[in-house]
Amino acid sequence: MPRPVALLTGAGRSNSIAHAIALALADDGWDVAFTTWTAYEGRVPLQADPAVGARELEDALVSRGARALRIEADFADALTPDRVMADAATLGPVSALVLSHSEGVDSSILDTTLDSFDRHFAVNVRAAWLLIRAFALQVPEEGGRIVALTSDHVAHNLPYGASKGALDRIVHAAARELGHLGITANLVNPGPIDTGWMDAETRAALEERQPTGRLGTPADTAELVRFLVSSSSAWVTGQLIHSDGGFSS
Repeated sequence: MPRPVALLTGAGRSNSIAHAIALALADDGWDVAFTTWTAYEGRVPLQADPAVGARELEDALVSRGARALRIEADFADALTPDRVMADAATLGPVSALVLSHSEGVDSSILDTTLDSFDRHFAVNVRAAWLLIRAFALQVPEEGGRIVALTSDHVAHNLPYGASKGALDRIVHAAARELGHLGITANLVNPGPIDTGWMDAETRAALEERQPTGRLGTPADTAELVRFLVSSSSAWVTGQLIHSDGGFSS
């Protein structure tokens, strides 16, 4: 019996949330197409080599019995989402779309540039809409799953947080508009997870606010995503789930 196919965006680094999700999906019997964008990783260094991370992920997926397809994808280009979906579909009809990519460059209301604002919305919003559209146009008869990672961090992170808010609205619309196709659509807010962006001071301050006494890990988020793309989640749609160990409570 063929394995279902998942398309996962933003899995270039070994310490990323998407990397952990990809491994969890492979363990659950999925074939995985995943996107990377090396130019972005070089522009916003996060303490991990994306080239090494991508190769390690391919090897790890194959060792779990999955077919793996790496796709370089610049989501600032409006033509990229359709190409990515077509490439992923060479593995078979895509049954799960997990949106974990993002443009994320800190800036505030007074110092955000027009170029940065537009790039955040192109990558985090327009590309997400186009990927969801492309996914729905090829979804198999039995339907599919959409999961997007989001954030409510807006202060001093204006273009990132504002674009994530727009992403939330699109995914909620997808749950309503695409339900007749058997598609569920949900959002996961994982709270602060150190994927290479925290210094010691930031980590200590966030741990102090964490009721559980520890920060979340990429694997924590992967556990929820693997449920949301499974058949067991068929009655869960249109939800924004805070999977953050109580950070937001």
